[in-house]
Amino acid sequence: MTHRRRFKNLVPAAIFFATAVLAIAAAGRAFGQLPETRVGEVVPRDVREMYDRGLQFLVSTQAAEGDWRDGQAGPGVTGLCLMAMLASGEDPNFGIYSGPIRKAVRNIISRQDPNTGYYGESMYHHGFALLALSEAYGAVDDRTLWEGAKTARQRTIGQSLELGVRLAITSQKKNSIGGWRYSPDANDADTSVSGAVFVGLLAARNAGVEVPDDCINRAVAYYQSMTSSGGQVGYSGIGGGGESLPRSSIAGLCFALARRKDLAQYTAVQKYLTQQLEQVAPTAYPEYTRYYQSQALFQSDVEAWEKWNRLLIREFKQTQQNDGGFNSQYGRSFGTSMSLLALALNYRFLPIYER
Repeated sequence: MTHRRRFKNLVPAAIFFATAVLAIAAAGRAFGQLPETRVGEVVPRDVREMYDRGLQFLVSTQAAEGDWRDGQAGPGVTGLCLMAMLASGEDPNFGIYSGPIRKAVRNIISRQDPNTGYYGESMYHHGFALLALSEAYGAVDDRTLWEGAKTARQRTIGQSLELGVRLAITSQKKNSIGGWRYSPDANDADTSVSGAVFVGLLAARNAGVEVPDDCINRAVAYYQSMTSSGGQVGYSGIGGGGESLPRSSIAGLCFALARRKDLAQYTAVQKYLTQQLEQVAPTAYPEYTRYYQSQALFQSDVEAWEKWNRLLIREFKQTQQNDGGFNSQYGRSFGTSMSLLALALNYRFLPIYER
């Protein structure tokens, strides 16, 4: 596989915005995405305060080996915590979170099977780990990544990504439905696990890692087969249906990131999601739901996302704990990272959050 280096601009939003405006004025041409949509206006103070407190909680609970071990643990949760730190916009190599970021990246790579490329635990973990390393690729400097580390598995982020992508592609080829399930050798699929892996692959492709078109097309076709005309998305097997805000959000995000907003299924999901804007406190899997809901709404309709985001901020001001963490049935590291990433669209530094 081939890949190219990609470096993220992590300067403050105001500087980036001013530069973008000058560039547009000089070029005298229009762009499909306005700078203010990509970078955003000034981040609300409430968001900055909640986000900073949440990151302080994650830093204080990170193990010496670079992972998080309360509740649901593994490379996927480590990846989610890593993305939360990257999404803040602080310099990942010299900023205040550079140490924890390097430790988290090293931990994920060290957990990877050097032969198969599997990050382990389950394909959920594999997908989120793949996504996190894709966002770190080109932003975290490999030249200093392993300084002082004692592990023998000192691959670069790019090398690890290529191994992880290969595992995901091989797993899909074994799958008659075109998706993914808990095991890399499974022949059935569900839209939840598939979402974690598919978004990870799309992020890797955006980072410059080769992902075959056939892989993308099969995954899109799988989500098409699972989406009803009303925008409800099924869970497993073949066929759409059943009310599920997280599943519809996952499908909408996958269609959008795969650049298939032309599909009738995407239009149906988009309509369904905009009808659910008041649901910022879902009763089932709330952190997981909001994580996908925020991204799906932002990709679909910025004005709808802004309305939902204001409600989310109000909700989080009431539920964030005194130490900055967020509770979750799967552990506080999972709950905190997922909650921060639901807020991270206010920053829009992660490449996966671009429209």
